[in-house]
Amino acid sequence: MNGLYNTHVKLLAFDFEALSPNPKDQSSFFRNGALLSRAEAVGVVVTRDFKPGRFLRFTIDDGTGCIPCVLWLNQLTSSYFSKRSPTGVRLIADVALKVSSQIQLGVVARVRGRITGYRGMVQITVSDVVLEMDPNAQILHWLDCVRLARKCYNNFSNKGV
Repeated sequence: MNGLYNTHVKLLAFDFEALSPNPKDQSSFFRNGALLSRAEAVGVVVTRDFKPGRFLRFTIDDGTGCIPCVLWLNQLTSSYFSKRSPTGVRLIADVALKVSSQIQLGVVARVRGRITGYRGMVQITVSDVVLEMDPNAQILHWLDCVRLARKCYNNFSNKGV
């Protein structure tokens, strides 16, 4: 593993679209040899598919492309949460439901979560979303992505992979 594996790596959509799955581990992806499992992206919500009690699937557009995202809303019925404290699960479900109502077409959102594959497509399985009120949020994210790509993300090779 490398230092970026469990880090929310700031990515633009064109970088996100270039991720390739790790053949040894389905929960991670490669970008220029760097092993990644989590991402952060900022963009305008351009699609929204809400299934109450199940999920909110939406897409954000950052100007370089679109990133599909899914926010799960099935915490109260999923066996994945069955071993957790009912109070904690209720809190997670309430927060997810509140966030799902805020994600509307046209808003600028900062999305963080796990990079996952679904039906051959790469997506972000959302862990948190922040609606951006700063009109400069997208350009600042772009600048961070460019700076980090030069200094951090492009310093890996495929040796040993």
